[in-house]
Amino acid sequence: MSDLAGASAIAALADLARDCGRLGIDTEFMGEGRYRTLLCLVQVAAMTPEGAVRIEVLDPLDDALDPSPLADVLADPAIEIVMHAGRQDVALLRRVWQTDITNLFDTQLAAGFAGLRAQLGYEPLLYELLGVRLKKSASFTRWDARPLSTEQIDYARDDVRHILQAAGELQERLRARGRLEWAREECVALAGATDERDPDSIFARLPRVNSLDPKLRAIARELVVWREETAQAQDRPIPSVLSDAGLVEVAKRRPSEMRQLEQIRGINESTMRRRGRAILEAVERGRSRPPIPVEGERPAQPDALDAPVIALAEALVRARALEEELAYELIAARADLQRIVLAMRDGRPPPEVRTLQGWRREVVGNELLELLDGRRALTVGPDKHVVVADR
Repeated sequence: MSDLAGASAIAALADLARDCGRLGIDTEFMGEGRYRTLLCLVQVAAMTPEGAVRIEVLDPLDDALDPSPLADVLADPAIEIVMHAGRQDVALLRRVWQTDITNLFDTQLAAGFAGLRAQLGYEPLLYELLGVRLKKSASFTRWDARPLSTEQIDYARDDVRHILQAAGELQERLRARGRLEWAREECVALAGATDERDPDSIFARLPRVNSLDPKLRAIARELVVWREETAQAQDRPIPSVLSDAGLVEVAKRRPSEMRQLEQIRGINESTMRRRGRAILEAVERGRSRPPIPVEGERPAQPDALDAPVIALAEALVRARALEEELAYELIAARADLQRIVLAMRDGRPPPEVRTLQGWRREVVGNELLELLDGRRALTVGPDKHVVVADR
């Protein structure tokens, strides 16, 4: 454990970050078998005045660790925080260290704007940018076990050894393409990631919950609250307490006795034995709750004739993504294209989806609306590639 950072090293890293305006950070965590992912290790890199990289590895499982100097740095808008595929890291640090990240630069996200592949892993990114190969000998390991081996700590240090250099190279490429601000705009949204679980949001995402009548929806909402409280108290994964499908089916049938509960598919014998009575009690509480009506209009549903139009819209977006050397996934998702197509089909205003906003609208959004309005056409050119033409 002597290789893990102490208070003086944490303070020194915070000072270096303030001096150079940038900090690289990565985490190791364990999510298996728990209600919430456990933050097990934090690796931090900062540049020294001499141009070297100082790396420290912190142990968040050590109760004596005081991360507040670095937590303050993460929340400082004057300091750029560099991560790779940082959604989970952001959420963990926000919850465990009680801090926000206000100036994030995510190298995986930025790579998609720099003409590299979408969702590019850290190892291939370093190789493509810097020609560096990492040794990944401890990638599948019990990060929650103590003491950590030298191999584990060396592996963790390698995860941030080159991240500041990679960020600098990506920013140069993006600046040359005029896309650095596009990447930063996306990073702002990523910096808001959280793993806090909101019962209302979880309830709204349940499968088939909108098909239940308002009284049954109230029971489902009560079951969601019970499931969350139970999983948190026992530190168990949500599905091991009660699956989404099982929860909705229980709400639909409203069992009041164990024999009725036993007839419901999706509830295994272990759950029945350990939590059957608690489930019935939650159902009973739900019966007394005010009904929960379905709010808003039901979303439009596609029919068979819409599929070719959605495919046509996707072809346009993919063609423009290739021309612009942008990762397609940064521009659109199929669900967004479906919403746009159905809105145009039904004569409704275009939906507020990301493909029709900001820089995406300039790249392809306006053209997509013109295509669906019959003012543009797609053809195959002499080079056998898609060509967008006026009509």
